[in-house]
Amino acid sequence: MQIKPGAFQTRIGIVSPEPMRQAGLASAFEMDSSVETVSADLETVLNDPLITYLILDVGQGASSTQLLTVVKRQRPDIRQIVLGPGGNDELVLRSIMAGARAYLDSAAGPLQVKQAVETVMLGLIWAPRRLLSILIDRLLNEPVPVTATVEQEMSPREHQVLDLIMEARSNRDIALELGIEERTVKAHITSLMRKSGVSNRVALSVEATRRGLRQNIN
Repeated sequence: MQIKPGAFQTRIGIVSPEPMRQAGLASAFEMDSSVETVSADLETVLNDPLITYLILDVGQGASSTQLLTVVKRQRPDIRQIVLGPGGNDELVLRSIMAGARAYLDSAAGPLQVKQAVETVMLGLIWAPRRLLSILIDRLLNEPVPVTATVEQEMSPREHQVLDLIMEARSNRDIALELGIEERTVKAHITSLMRKSGVSNRVALSVEATRRGLRQNIN
């Protein structure tokens, strides 16, 4: 996709073992002038600081969790959309817990992938509701880390952002509510996840509920 430098707002990396598949996924964003896609190998994508979203196609026979861990360790700021084997609920759950913001069957078409990316851009998780329910139950049963000093480390603004996250508000809604930029909201959420030791919004909400962190600060 050819766009004049500086014209796009979002750069999306696309990694797939099949060149034709990369081209097909990139085609979903051809009509969106705010998006630039970069089809390359994983190392190239991770070394591009302007890439903030990653479509990772692991194919039908591969496990995504190891790659997700690598990406999360090297680029915790990148939001990952995974395409992998379908019909495996446990793999989907493990992928989301490992850092994926969306998980789709490898057979998903470009349009569905674009919808998933747009959902992730809103700060939400793309996965079947029944699996999200299982994920929340699983996270609720995990032990609270010993280093639970999150509340002491949170700023008043982070408390406000957390309150709105727990109301299932999107990043855009939070920005409008608080009168701040959406990118500032994302920065606060990243900080909250780092302090809580979690990798996505669902886990953050669960952790906040467990610790009683919601304070409705205005």
